[in-house]
Amino acid sequence: MEAAQNLLDSLGKRPRIDVIDALRGFAVMAIVLVHSVEHFIFPVYPENQPAWLVAIDQGVLAGIFALFAGKAYAIFALLFGFTFFLQSDNQKRKGKDFGYRFLWRMVLLLGFATLDAAFFPAGDVLLLFAIVGLVLFLVRKWSDSAVGVLAAIFLLQPMEWIYGIMSWLLPGFSLPDWGIAAMYDEVGNVVKEVDWLNMLWTNVTLGQKASLLWAVDAGRFFQTAGLFLLGMLIGRKGLFLMTQKNLRFWGKVLILSAVAFSPLYAWKELLGNSDSASIVKTVGTVFDMWQKLAFTFVLVSSFVLAYYRSQRFCKLVSNLRYYGRMSLTNYVTQSIIGALIFFPVGFYLAPYCGYTLSLLVGVVIFGLQLTFCRWWLKKHRQGPLESLWHWWTWLGDASKKS
Repeated sequence: MEAAQNLLDSLGKRPRIDVIDALRGFAVMAIVLVHSVEHFIFPVYPENQPAWLVAIDQGVLAGIFALFAGKAYAIFALLFGFTFFLQSDNQKRKGKDFGYRFLWRMVLLLGFATLDAAFFPAGDVLLLFAIVGLVLFLVRKWSDSAVGVLAAIFLLQPMEWIYGIMSWLLPGFSLPDWGIAAMYDEVGNVVKEVDWLNMLWTNVTLGQKASLLWAVDAGRFFQTAGLFLLGMLIGRKGLFLMTQKNLRFWGKVLILSAVAFSPLYAWKELLGNSDSASIVKTVGTVFDMWQKLAFTFVLVSSFVLAYYRSQRFCKLVSNLRYYGRMSLTNYVTQSIIGALIFFPVGFYLAPYCGYTLSLLVGVVIFGLQLTFCRWWLKKHRQGPLESLWHWWTWLGDASKKS
């Protein structure tokens, strides 16, 4: 590890780490597949299908959600923290503090979040990232141990434990009801209308509000903060670099996360089916987030190990590097494409696409985006939205370099 660190220090700026681009591409690909199956949060599906197709659809739904739902976003969040480390470290090498520039970068991210949310009725995770990203600014100068302790506290899901204890100790205590379901129902009804302006406005106002409240209610708010900090720590430790020590580390992570997943999932199923609503919403949520976290690290560690140890796997996923380098562009445009395909303001194919056909639509969207990425990156260093984000981030800086 020290040898790798010394090499990076001698270069003055950290080179791109291909496995990160490929892993980020994998996460964004998984997101478009999940969102396509969900009709981009527009729950309209065929009403009458043959029994054999219904059975296939249910298998596709279960498989996609088991593999990617709640995990693709978590990988995205982990790499968000890692990217913060890279940018901060590059500026530190020049004797600069990236912190305040990062805050401005989060303000810009709010703009991209609004653009994506306009076409995504459930609200956009980028809004959550922009808000929770404040924690990276606050702890950027903390020691590794302090950051690790705070990450652990966040990942323990403290709010759910507090609610659970209060429910147990205070008989009259009731969990907060944010009215999220009613908000989503209202947004969904607006999407059904063929009114572009009303849909866009409702999505970026009520949809975003519902999204943030849902993130708090579902445990994602604190988990996102914890993942950001873990990503930053992984960057500080250089754990994505190709060294034998790192490969052993990811091997241990794979074993531990795989062993932990089964009991966590079993407890999640047990608590999630409890007759007590307070148990379901408190410790049930905790174990749900923990089992998703464990499986996320099964995916991450497996991907890293296979990428470095198997030339065949590395070649197989090599195109994901292009997709990952344009992750912001792909993430936003997939929502626009999905709205045009499934919503009444577009081709309105939702009533004709079950889960299986919707998954195939997602594969086509991914294929088209990947083709565009390969073509674009032959002529440009970054994707269109990445370039805008970079240029606006460094507005006023003569070097305009991250």
